[in-house]
Amino acid sequence: MCNLYRMTKANDEIARLFRVENTIGNAAEEVYPGYPGLVVAEGALRTMVWGFPLAQKSARTGLPLKPRPVNNARTDNLDSFMWRYSFQERRCLIPLTAWAEAEGPKGAMTRTWLSLPDQPIFACAGIWRGSDEWGDCYSMVMTDAGGAAAEVHDRMPVILRPDDYERWQSAPAEDARALCVPYAGAVAIERTVDSWRRA
Repeated sequence: MCNLYRMTKANDEIARLFRVENTIGNAAEEVYPGYPGLVVAEGALRTMVWGFPLAQKSARTGLPLKPRPVNNARTDNLDSFMWRYSFQERRCLIPLTAWAEAEGPKGAMTRTWLSLPDQPIFACAGIWRGSDEWGDCYSMVMTDAGGAAAEVHDRMPVILRPDDYERWQSAPAEDARALCVPYAGAVAIERTVDSWRRA
């Protein structure tokens, strides 16, 4: 499952590519769950927090803990209570230049970056909603991995073709669900020695 992705292009360039308004907001080049990322929603490039907040309680004390960001929505769970209304009513595009997966033995995992060699910027399927905890937030929709991506992980983001951007955002839910398939195009894989964990 994707827990890290990159967007190395400037906001203006992203807004031009997706033909939307560039609203005020910034995100880091590497986006982690619980941190701000850029999404295309409601005709604008917007900043939202990556992950829907999931309430947690301490097993020891029973007291509330900081919410956990649930940043991936599996296609086979889109009808569950957590995702259903966002999938039906609030779908968005997540622009990125690459996503990362962890590879290697536990405790020594490294980052492997996956990207599309023919598209310097592409979009993954996302859903979003408002939250009391973080304001507007989004989750990335995941499906079974296909092609070269399956060598790295058994799941991958739902990558949308440019011709399907509008369909994902505005078509009825069942039409949008038909787009939740493994990506059939070329995927470039860059294995690194960089530790999966942040320093």
